[in-house]
Amino acid sequence: MVEQFVGNWTLIASENFDEYMKAIGVGFATRQMGNMAKPNLVISVEDGGVVSMKSESTFKTTEIKFKLNEEFEEATADGRKTKTTITLENGKLVQQQTWEGKTTTLERELQDGKLTAKCIMDDVVALRTYEKAA
Repeated sequence: MVEQFVGNWTLIASENFDEYMKAIGVGFATRQMGNMAKPNLVISVEDGGVVSMKSESTFKTTEIKFKLNEEFEEATADGRKTKTTITLENGKLVQQQTWEGKTTTLERELQDGKLTAKCIMDDVVALRTYEKAA
């Protein structure tokens, strides 16, 4: 159920994110901003099963709207244009982005009331942890 992810989430921890951004080809200046940004993640479900996922930070706000299992074009915060599909597998929201022959996977799941986002590119894994805002 996507509903369990609905809410306002604040980034509280980020591990290995710089290495992950390097692995997906993000340039130095953008990585500097990405490392400093503490985004809020706002997830909601609209009519017709459309899910909205908005990332808000002082640098940039991005929003994607999607239906599970349906491919869509995503313009990422770091400027990539990807073909993205999001599925729900074993309670995890799994986002797969494909561009220029590369693929990265973001797995979001709830653990102990926190939302974790595992970012995977080849053998590089970053883990970002969000806490539900009051």
